[in-house]
Amino acid sequence: MEKQLIINNTKVIIKTGDITEENVDAIVNAANSSLMGGGGVDGAIHSKGGKQILEECKKIRETIYPEGLPTGKAVITTAGNLPSKYVIHTVGPICNGKWSKNLEKQLYSAFYNSLELAKRENLKSIAFPFVSAGAYRCPKEKVATTAKKAIIDFIKYENSLDEIRFVLFSEEDFNIFIKSFER
Repeated sequence: MEKQLIINNTKVIIKTGDITEENVDAIVNAANSSLMGGGGVDGAIHSKGGKQILEECKKIRETIYPEGLPTGKAVITTAGNLPSKYVIHTVGPICNGKWSKNLEKQLYSAFYNSLELAKRENLKSIAFPFVSAGAYRCPKEKVATTAKKAIIDFIKYENSLDEIRFVLFSEEDFNIFIKSFER
């Protein structure tokens, strides 16, 4: 399943699929703050990408973020064996089924800071997973709406990215995203 939109000259693609197979400049990893891999998207990226990603994450932990990557921040590594060139690691909030303005702000920052980092690195295409909607249990409708707001706010002022993708695991997730973009 796939739907394409054009927003302010940027192609926005919403699709189902496997983010580790996306051939874009950067895929976004819904990481945990340790940056050492985990389950879900994080585990798949580390597993398929190989040890080079983990080695670069260890260096980031040793130098820039010894306490772990803060929620809402983003860092970049190469993509190892993945078809993308880079992995942008960001940490979304842990919601456990709850939602608040603070959680929304943290999630917005995760999306927006990933886009800002892509711009700083002169990247043209980026693919996002459903950040914080899996193991971190944020309400999916709220995540989709927050993701939409972050990318629209970004591309309202920036035209550095040619393409932004949302690569979703299921038809249900795809439909949630489509509904948020139709509002």
